[in-house]
Amino acid sequence: MRLLNRSAGRISRHRRGPVAGLVVLLFGLLITGALYTALAPAQADEQSMSDEELVAAGRELFMVGCSSCHGLNAEGLPTVREGQVKGPSLVGVGAAAVDFQVGTGRMPMARPEQQAPRKDVVYNDEEIAAMAAYVASLAPGPAVPTEQDYSIEGMSEEEREEAIVRGGQIFLTNCTACHNFNGSGGAMPRGGYAPELKGVEDKYIYEALLTGPQAMPNFSNGNLSPEAKRDVIAYLNTIEDQPEYGGFGMGGLGPVSEGLFAWVLGVGGLVGFAIWIAAHTTRTTRTPHLEEGAEA
Repeated sequence: MRLLNRSAGRISRHRRGPVAGLVVLLFGLLITGALYTALAPAQADEQSMSDEELVAAGRELFMVGCSSCHGLNAEGLPTVREGQVKGPSLVGVGAAAVDFQVGTGRMPMARPEQQAPRKDVVYNDEEIAAMAAYVASLAPGPAVPTEQDYSIEGMSEEEREEAIVRGGQIFLTNCTACHNFNGSGGAMPRGGYAPELKGVEDKYIYEALLTGPQAMPNFSNGNLSPEAKRDVIAYLNTIEDQPEYGGFGMGGLGPVSEGLFAWVLGVGGLVGFAIWIAAHTTRTTRTPHLEEGAEA
C-alpha cells in the first residue's frame, strides 16, 4: 500500500512539473493544427466548387433565355440600324444589374427596342442568383447589396430624421425632373417614362441607383456614396406613408395635372354653369303695341 502511494506521489509530482505542462501544450497544438489542416482546405474546396457550379448553372440559364439578345458570351448584339443595340453587353454590369432586371421581371423582354416595364418574374430566386453569379464572373461589377446597405434600422431616432432630411435634399435636387417630387414618375422624351417609385422594394431602388438601368443615370459610389443612396431610400419610404392632406392627390403629378384639373373642371365648370343660367333665364316674347287712341 505504501509503495502504491509513493508511486502515485511520483506521478503527481511529474505532472505538476514544467516539462509535463510543455508537453501537454505541444500535444494540444499538434492536435489543433492537424484538425485545421484536415478540415479547412476541404471547406474551401467545397465552397469553390459551389461557386463554380453556381456560375455553370447561370451560364446554362443565360444561354437559353438571354443569349438571343445579349450574345453567346454576353458581348451584346447590334441591330441593323447604326448606334442601336438589340441587347447591350453585360460584361462589367455586375450581379446587381442582373438582380434588378430579372428580379423585377423586366428581363427577359419580347421587344428590346422598347422600355422594359416591370412585370411578373419568370425565374425563381435560385435561378436569378445563378445568372447574377455568371454575369459577375465575366468582369468586375457592382455586387448585389445587402440589407445593411439600404436600411436605416438600428439608427437612433435623431439619426433617422437626419438621414431622411439628407435623402430628401438629394432626391429633390437630382430626381424630381424625371420621377416627380412625389415619386409618382412621369413622361420622358422619345416615348420613355420614369417609373413610379412607390411600392418598390428598397433593394431594387438601391440597385437602380447603382447600375442606372435604361434611361436612368448611373449613380456609382464615386458620385453618390452608399450612405447617400441609403438616405434617398429612407426619404422615399416616408413619402409612401405620407397622407394626402389636400384630399384628391391626382396621382401627385404636380402643377401640370393640377393646372389641367383647374382649367377643365374649374373654369370649364363655371363656363358651363353660366351657359346653363343664360339658357334658363325668363324671357318675354310679347311685342309691344301702341295703345288705342295714342298718337302715331
